[in-house]
Amino acid sequence: MKLDVYSPKGEKKEQINISDKLTEAKPSDKLIAQAVLANLSNLRRPIAHTKNRGEVRGGGKKPWRQKGTGRARAGSNRSPIWIGGGITFGPRNTRNFRQRLPKAMAQKAIQIALAEKIKEKKFIVISEIAFSEIKTAQMQSFLEKMPIEEGKILVILAKTNPQVELSAANLRYLKTVQIGGVKLLDILNYDYILTDKDGLSKIEETFGKKESNKER
Repeated sequence: MKLDVYSPKGEKKEQINISDKLTEAKPSDKLIAQAVLANLSNLRRPIAHTKNRGEVRGGGKKPWRQKGTGRARAGSNRSPIWIGGGITFGPRNTRNFRQRLPKAMAQKAIQIALAEKIKEKKFIVISEIAFSEIKTAQMQSFLEKMPIEEGKILVILAKTNPQVELSAANLRYLKTVQIGGVKLLDILNYDYILTDKDGLSKIEETFGKKESNKER
């Protein structure tokens, strides 16, 4: 399959071949759902934390003698049945939410997401993304020339580019990532993907290769 390559002025410049792995990936809602769940679980951090009876303040002295008071036996005011005592089976910040996803499945999910963007003509390739200075207005002017309708934009760079990255920093609808930081959630959450020819080569090299059977 061939993709149109646009100049920085938004004009069609040429066509470029793209890997079949990125265009012919068969859709799989089940795989995408599983990969998204794994991604979200790996981002989750345990915050809620309750203290058990060994961590709450107090205890030490027996509240009252064992017999003869007419009351139930009690050994410590840190007991879970006491107000202010420890919590039984409460949330702990030591819980691990991480899920392992085989590398082949993770790669396939990204291939499917990229194929969908290409099919919807929301994968835009530019001959070069380069700015002479760090300026938000320059980035906005650049985007207005691209064949993009309203929506959020993900810019994938082959390598670090401070002029582009800092020029995009103040635009809430825009995110720049280097190829090593591309995640499935970003591809799904953003409406358009922009990259240059070098970025496309890196995308093909990273996600367009044959799947591996190794796990992450």
